[in-house]
Amino acid sequence: MKSVETFRGLHAEATEWRRYLHQHPELDYRLHNTARFVTEKLASFGINHIETGIAETGIVAVIQGEGGEGPTIGLRADMDALPILEASNKPWSSTAPGQMHACGHDGHTAMLLGAAKYLASTRKFKGSVALIFQPAEEDGGGDRLGGQKMVEAGIMDRYGISRVFGMHNAPGMEVGKFGICHGPVMAAQDDFDIVVKGRGGHAAAPHRTIDPVVIAAQIIIGLQTLVSRSTDPIDSLVISVTKLNGAQANNIIPDRVEMSGTVRTLVPSLRDFAERQMQATAQGIARAFGAEIEFKYQRYVPVTVNHAEETNLATKAARNLVGPDAVDDKLRVRMGAEDFAYMLEARPGAFIFVGNGPTTGVHHPAYDFNDEAIPYGIGYWVNLVETVLAA
Repeated sequence: MKSVETFRGLHAEATEWRRYLHQHPELDYRLHNTARFVTEKLASFGINHIETGIAETGIVAVIQGEGGEGPTIGLRADMDALPILEASNKPWSSTAPGQMHACGHDGHTAMLLGAAKYLASTRKFKGSVALIFQPAEEDGGGDRLGGQKMVEAGIMDRYGISRVFGMHNAPGMEVGKFGICHGPVMAAQDDFDIVVKGRGGHAAAPHRTIDPVVIAAQIIIGLQTLVSRSTDPIDSLVISVTKLNGAQANNIIPDRVEMSGTVRTLVPSLRDFAERQMQATAQGIARAFGAEIEFKYQRYVPVTVNHAEETNLATKAARNLVGPDAVDDKLRVRMGAEDFAYMLEARPGAFIFVGNGPTTGVHHPAYDFNDEAIPYGIGYWVNLVETVLAA
């Protein structure tokens, strides 16, 4: 197995790719320039089997090893950006106002491209590697997310993928370190919308109204008691109300208030509990005040669950790159969600985190992927391939 020094020669070039992608972010499935850039790079590496247009703008490229017959494993990177106005003040900041790579998908894509270039030139493995470049991890634009749509498009069967692996950068984790765990590694994400229907009127005469603002406030508090008083504290349940819309003037009590948010869980039964009890709680509170509600609950992303054998292989590949002490194989579960979960439902695999250093957190306007992490990501992918597909 190779140390990170083997991959330093790819650092400068992959950094150029990453910064180009950062300057030209694209959203959800509308990744036409990004997909074209990735496809051109893959072809320039001598990779002949490239399929584009999967789940609209997704790509799968296959590299065959020179070690003889063997299985095919999938390596996945996400490519889409977020609808955020960038405030990083970097020379390579976004040139698209209101769009930026605030989650490091530009880095993920660059690292997998770097691994593709190396693997295409060496091919010291048996079987094949399927490089999966996915759209719409952040937002499906009202449709299903890209990971689900690529699975539904049949990539696992069409390419005979037997195992699949993913990677994400981790702000706050030192560059050169990795984190992984067995079992659940990221939470399920469900989204909800509640409309409180009251009776509006003048803010100076609240007694003549059924004030949906006050009712919405009571519902928000009630939902938090589901977490603090109705759920086993050993289990993980997060209910966050993130949007609240009412009247547009200070002196109006509106007829209705719209509220939305997200639910994160690690246990499937908690998804059922949350959906059932959130509706009952909101409806009970509203009716006590003489109001009614509309309730919508959408199950969005399942729990991301690492499989045992594949987690061990991923841990081994990372430790061979950076040493045993630089890999935490008991990483704490993260309550963020990841649509790679759909791929892990379709095939066994593992999801690992690579250190991004002391940077701003993801989904923040000042975030930027740390280019110093690039050789570590490339090296992990190569070591993983040569571990799983040892010739």
